[in-house]
Amino acid sequence: MSTPEDRTRGGLKAPPPPPIDGNHSKVLRKAAGTFDWKDVPIEPYKTDTADYKGISRRELVGKRGETTRFHVRYFEIQPGGHSTLEKHEHEHVVIPMRGVGEAQAGCYVWTVGIGDVVYVSPADPHQFRCPADAKEPFGFLCIVNSERDRPSPVDGLGVCHICE
Repeated sequence: MSTPEDRTRGGLKAPPPPPIDGNHSKVLRKAAGTFDWKDVPIEPYKTDTADYKGISRRELVGKRGETTRFHVRYFEIQPGGHSTLEKHEHEHVVIPMRGVGEAQAGCYVWTVGIGDVVYVSPADPHQFRCPADAKEPFGFLCIVNSERDRPSPVDGLGVCHICE
């Protein structure tokens, strides 16, 4: 079986694929049967807080010289894990790609899965979780503004504008 790099055009061998770094068109190849992308390292979820558990991230678009006004990241939360309960002024969109998880925004908690779309509005306290009894990690794409404010942790107070 040939790979995309082996294809020919009019009998001429195609050029090698471009590097993943730089502001040019490219394809990030996902490894079959996994949620790993070639040459995209797993990174720590955060380095400035410890209010999370069992979560990792991969920066897919926006960190390697692209000039997009958005970044696309892939997060994966292990069973029993969670992101930080936080809020910020920028909005973002989350699209589950693996497993089932919980999305909390304010006092609402939804069970979400592959193909659902979660919109988190500005200043809404939010958190993503993978149930402890889940059979696999909860993985999702997160699309966020390239220019954004820093999140603020939420301690439980101010989570629900309806209840308080």
